[in-house]
Amino acid sequence: MPKMNMVQALNDALRVALGRDERVVVMGEDVGRVGGVFRVTAGLIEEFGEERVVDTPLNEGGIVGAAIGMALYGMTPIVEIQFGDYLWPAYDQVVNELAKYRYRSGGEYSAGMVIRTPVGGGIRGGHYHSQHPEAPFIHVPGLKVVCPATPHDAKGLLLASVRDPDPVIFLEPKRLYRAAKGEVPDGHYTVPLESARVVRSGPDVTVIAYGAMLYEALDAAAKAAEEGVECTVIDLRTLWPVDIETIAASVRATGRLVVVHEAPRTCGFGAELVALVCERVFYHLEAPPVRVTGFDTPFPYSLEMEYLPLSHRILPAVLEAARS
Repeated sequence: MPKMNMVQALNDALRVALGRDERVVVMGEDVGRVGGVFRVTAGLIEEFGEERVVDTPLNEGGIVGAAIGMALYGMTPIVEIQFGDYLWPAYDQVVNELAKYRYRSGGEYSAGMVIRTPVGGGIRGGHYHSQHPEAPFIHVPGLKVVCPATPHDAKGLLLASVRDPDPVIFLEPKRLYRAAKGEVPDGHYTVPLESARVVRSGPDVTVIAYGAMLYEALDAAAKAAEEGVECTVIDLRTLWPVDIETIAASVRATGRLVVVHEAPRTCGFGAELVALVCERVFYHLEAPPVRVTGFDTPFPYSLEMEYLPLSHRILPAVLEAARS
């Protein structure tokens, strides 16, 4: 089984999707001749041609709007938005059009498509290239939201997203593009959407994370083990619909919960996860749930590592939860 980084795994997934189904089209700014700003689409235009790997104008609303029309006519567009921060010019198209077609047509039109975009900090991108905007999309009925943490899952989740009848917002942690490496099967396979993965097992505290923060949570869990606290660490993979059963089962066993994400704290996805746990397993909780998140500020440039909820911020939260 070949070893790949996340860029290579995503590129392989796109190649497989284009090769399996002639209705699949990759489109976005610089995805063709340039191969994408992070090189995720490198080589695809040479293999599949300009009609299936389409360089678009710099117009995110227009890109997504055109892709919606293509999806309604039976094609499967895979759109690249260069940075998650650039999703906002297309937000109206996503929320008021794409997310509603299946509902408003009584299921006649599903508008299945994927919007890929790099998210998160860790590469000194500053205010306009580092946001992690999952919460506003999770809030919108009709969308699925995915965020892989490993090359294996990146390929399998992307291929599953291409086949899904609902539109998928596919968030790619750019800090992991070349840092995360692992074995990736050849050819076509899928990782089921809505399925979380238990990465580490322990009886004392449940830690939930996704994307780049999974590795920070694992590092904190390893350090907590040195102090006698053993954690279960769960990688959500699909943020919405979330695998609440896996989470609830773990919290029933540990009685304690720590949620980690790098987006700002207020109204972040962590708040929803805490609410879901409290609704389902409140009487199993032995301590208040804890959130370790980004701060309620714009994403900083010079203080990037202070903003991110890295291992040194997660560890005290884990120990506090375990000893409460």
